[in-house]
Parts: sequence; C-alpha cells; structure tokens
Amino acid sequence: MGYVGLPLALEFGRKGLAVIGFDIDQDKVDMLKEGRSYIKHIPSDAVAAVSRAGMFDATTDFRRIAETDAVIICVPTPLGPHWEPDLSFIESTARSIAPYLHPGQLVSLESTTYPGTTEEVLVPLLEAGSGLRAGVDFRVAFSPEREDPNNRNYTTATIPKVVGGLTPECLAVASAMYGEIIERVVPVSSCATAESTKLLENIFRSVNIALVNELKVIFHRMGIDVWEVIEAASTKPFGYMPFYPGPGLGGHCIPIDPFYLSWKAREYGIATRFIELAGEINTAMPEYVIDQTMKALNERRRSLKGTRVLIVGLAYKGDVDDLRESPSLRLIELFETAGAETGYYDPFIPVIPRTREHASLAGRRSIDYEEAGQFDVAVISTRHSPVDHAQLLKWCELVVDTRRAIAGSHPNLVRA
Repeated sequence: MGYVGLPLALEFGRKGLAVIGFDIDQDKVDMLKEGRSYIKHIPSDAVAAVSRAGMFDATTDFRRIAETDAVIICVPTPLGPHWEPDLSFIESTARSIAPYLHPGQLVSLESTTYPGTTEEVLVPLLEAGSGLRAGVDFRVAFSPEREDPNNRNYTTATIPKVVGGLTPECLAVASAMYGEIIERVVPVSSCATAESTKLLENIFRSVNIALVNELKVIFHRMGIDVWEVIEAASTKPFGYMPFYPGPGLGGHCIPIDPFYLSWKAREYGIATRFIELAGEINTAMPEYVIDQTMKALNERRRSLKGTRVLIVGLAYKGDVDDLRESPSLRLIELFETAGAETGYYDPFIPVIPRTREHASLAGRRSIDYEEAGQFDVAVISTRHSPVDHAQLLKWCELVVDTRRAIAGSHPNLVRA
C-alpha cells in the first residue's frame, strides 16, 4: 500500500469493486483502517470515502488472499549493493500469497523488473507454494505501474495501462480487470514485452537527462546558460523534447530501472554501454554540485570545511513527500564527508525516515525556514513551489541553485 498500490486500490474501490489492501507495515494498515492517508498527494478523504462505502479494507493477514479474485503485487524492486536486481520483495510476496491461491484467480505483477521475471521468478514460486499450474489453474499477468506522484494532468485512471499475459486467456482476464478502472488498456504479446516497455520508458528518460546534465557541465565551462539553451530549443515544434538538468536522479524508477536491463543483457553477452554511461553521468552529478560549491567558496576565500550548508528540498522532485533515491540525501553525506555542517529544509518532509542506503540520516529534522539565515550556503536541490527561494539570497552568503529556482543573475548566486 505505497505510492503504487494505494492509488490503485482506491481507484478500484471508487468504481465499486471491493478491495483488500495488504501491507506488512501494521502502522500503515492502522492508518488506512482509520481512513487516514500517509502519502501527501493522496487525501485522507479519499481513503475514508471508499472505506465508508464498504469497498476497502486493509490488513497484514495474508490468509485473506483466499477471499480475492485477483491479486496485484506492487512491491519495491531496488538494486543490491553491487547494482544487481534485488527481487527479494517479489520473492517474499510470492511465497506469502502462494499458499492461499485458488483456481481461477489472477495474479498481476506491477513492480518494475527485467524481462523474464514474471515467468522465471514469480510463476515458479507461485506454483511451488500453491500446487497449482500457472496459465491453467490460475492466471498470471504483468502490467507495469506508471504512477507519477502529484501529476495534475494524469491520474491512475487516465494513464494508459500496458498489460501482458502468460497466455491469451491470462491477457484477456487481466485486460478486463484493468479495464474496469483504466480508460485505455494496451494489451501486448507477452509478460516480457510488458516488462520491457517500462524499462524503455525509463531508460529513455535516464539517457536524455544524462545528456542535458553533461551539456550543463560543458556549457557552464563555456559561460553559456544551459537553461536558456533548453528554452530556446523547445520552440522547435518537431523533433525535440525538453529534458532538464539537476543535482542527480531520484525517484523509484529512473535511477534504478536501466540497471535491471543492463544486468539481464549480460546473460546474453551484450554490454549496454550507452545505458551504463548515462547512469554514470547522472550518478556523478552530486559530486559536480559539491565541486561547484567548493569553487564558489574558494573565490570568497572560504573553505568548505566548517561551513554551514543548508540543503533546500529533500524530495526527489517538487511538491511531493517522496525521497526515494533522492540526490539530496547523497548531497548531505558528501558535504559532511568534506567537513561541512549540514541541515535541510523541506516543507513536505519534516523528518527523514529510515532508508536502505542512507540509514544514518534517519531521524534528522527539517529546520524552520526562517532559520535559513543561520547557514552560510544554501543549496537548492529540489524546487518546491511553496518555498520563496529568492529570500535565500538575502539570508545566505552563497546560494547554489541546481534547479533554476531563482531567475536572473545575482552576486551571491551560483548555478550548478
């Protein structure tokens, strides 16, 4: 019941289909049963409405899988310590639900993963734990999630849904289920094709963002504003799509998904040099921000060591409370490694929760914005619309803007 599962559950509930929301976090389940949301862009009223209508219940008891006609798996697929796919959440979920599967059920996986996962990993676990045959006794499908938190133009219902089935019957049943709530279902020939579709979407973004990040560095050296270049190029009505630079990639998809395909491609003896180069460029952007900050301080006869640095914006993108893979967390660690004293401000994330890669930052609290003047340097890492970024120019000796949140040129403003 996270950023993918909860919106999906609520959409089914609103359309009059009874939903059970499964999660292993008892605190989340308790909040949902009380009609409360723990995700900023999902209002509590939405949870309460489907609950009052008797269309939604939440539980940690996987035995209730037996009550359902369809099971949709929306669990994380992170990278392991050596940048290899970590399918442990899919595997543990499959083992948890398999004993309670019954003939006629549909199991649909939505977690982004490499081509072949549904058939090579999920199906064997479900069959071993249930004693049933996939495609014969129960149906299996893959339908990649396409959630974009806080996107006001597209919702769960209006984003087209790609669906691949283990068999033609599996595809037909899964398409019919999603068709109850999604305006347009896009059937494809196999689960592997559906898995590949999501990877293509995110690799496309990763490569193009890497391109503008690299151009940012080049143009900066030439004294050219990359943002002005992008705006001018965007006036071309064909053959161009704007992408924007930043301090690195964040979110649950773009920084991770390309490496799933790179890993799988090695099985076929193929080196994905283009994809991996894009990943290297994007991963290196926090170091570039640190370097530009150090250079700006040197020009002011200041050392980064002992300087008080404020990271403005912790979420991976503007106006959300989602910090998965956020480069802001990496920036905090890099600044502190260099000897700086750091704090952060984010109106949507008052406390840093525990994360897999940055556990040491858990529990840190956002400052009040009025305290920003106590810092020597402010680094704008995420552009939140409620924040008056220009005020930082009055409060801080140096402002490093990675998002073009402040217009114009100012003596104490540096682009990075």
